[in-house]
Amino acid sequence: MSLLNADIQSQIRSVFAELKEPVDLVLYTQGGEGTLECDYCAETRALLEELAELSDKLTLHVRDFVADAEMARGHQVDKIPAVVIARGGAQPKDYGIRLYGIPSGYEFATLIEDIKMVSRGDVDLSAQTRKELEKLTQPVHIQVYVTPTCPYCPRAVLLAHKLAMASDLITADMVEATEFPHLASRYHVHGVPRTVIQDVIHIEGAMPEQQVLQKLMAVLDEPTMLRLRGEFEASLN
Repeated sequence: MSLLNADIQSQIRSVFAELKEPVDLVLYTQGGEGTLECDYCAETRALLEELAELSDKLTLHVRDFVADAEMARGHQVDKIPAVVIARGGAQPKDYGIRLYGIPSGYEFATLIEDIKMVSRGDVDLSAQTRKELEKLTQPVHIQVYVTPTCPYCPRAVLLAHKLAMASDLITADMVEATEFPHLASRYHVHGVPRTVIQDVIHIEGAMPEQQVLQKLMAVLDEPTMLRLRGEFEASLN
């Protein structure tokens, strides 16, 4: 049974007709036909298979999280289901965009927007934001915790993914909180969206670009990061 009805498929085909460069969707899953897959892995695979059929600019690569462990480490994928959205073709590029958990509900729109951004190869961030991101000197990890029923979550996820596209030092994850409850507990996710930067900087709600940037650039302030790291580690005890 198709997950996308005829009307939705038609709408997506129209959107994908504007894609410029090829896009690779890399799905990390586990198991396969006749075996037990992880929670939502089968559904995520089915969704991406249907999506990839709607444009010749999309290619789906299915990887086994265990058998392809080295490749998973290269993509910094540590849980499944995981989707890496990268530019394909003659000049492939991994922008650091990750989705953990099935991109359903409101997050399906996030998946479509991510594909469009990666195909376009550019994002609508301000010149000030781009200039500030050039100051980063070390890798930065952003996690945005969401639920499929949260209407404000896509805005927070897309901003994080735009930041990742704008800086090679940023990796940005969408994490479906109900699929990874141990992480939701670890990072005290009591409402969504909740953005977590370098484990210790927390942002509640979908904040504007400049406010998120201000929080993000705190990673350059070593005393502040040491203090926040200490508070975070204390909260785990």
